[in-house]
Amino acid sequence: MCATCGCDANGTLTMHEPGHHHHHEHDHQHRQKIVEVEKDVLHENNLLAERNRGYFDAKNILAMNLVSSPGSGKTTLLEKTLTDLKGTIEMAVIEGDQQTTNDADRIHATGTKVVQINTGKGCHLDAHMVLHAVQGMKLKNDSVLFIENVGNLVCPAMFDLGEKERVVIISVTEGDDKPLKYPDMFHSSTLCIINKIDLLPYVPFDVEKVRANALQVNPQLKIIELSCTGGQGLTDWYQWLQSKVLQPETV
Repeated sequence: MCATCGCDANGTLTMHEPGHHHHHEHDHQHRQKIVEVEKDVLHENNLLAERNRGYFDAKNILAMNLVSSPGSGKTTLLEKTLTDLKGTIEMAVIEGDQQTTNDADRIHATGTKVVQINTGKGCHLDAHMVLHAVQGMKLKNDSVLFIENVGNLVCPAMFDLGEKERVVIISVTEGDDKPLKYPDMFHSSTLCIINKIDLLPYVPFDVEKVRANALQVNPQLKIIELSCTGGQGLTDWYQWLQSKVLQPETV
């Protein structure tokens, strides 16, 4: 069981074994307890997410929640973005991982303000963690805050952090059926980045299939294909990002 959100990490066994006795009443009570705990946790999280959102709106901060499986290239994409757009947009980063400061160290090397959140056994960031991190960051008005979530396509989908945009990243080294296997994440995202397209000649990945699967789950989903190594598609990503940055009001 997840130490933070209470999700059932043991899954559900659907195969019926001979001589196995099912304790339906106990199972029903157990699941009811999990649902009640989950509702309480999500309710409290949503209240704090609205508090975060109010803070971001008041300071005209574009908060972006970056979500993906481990190894999709989130941190590499951030490094490239922070380097290429340095001086054009004010940016800061919150890094989420279970352990180590490895990713935060990489972001710090770009000269960007960054705070590391280590979740321990937790499998996602939540609104309270973000609130606590932001309180010490002294974010500037009219800026962008990237929140790199823990690598996980399940639990982070449930937790609103107060972000304006949710960006799901999938690499071509993963399966092209990911949107169908993890629909909540793709349904709740506003942009899908298909990363590492420079590897397409070497992997059995069907770009058109993953596009179709993603749009089946979320017809409004914007999709960008790119490679941080080769540079393909980065301009599209930068243009999309800059189009979302709200210009400060002029008197």
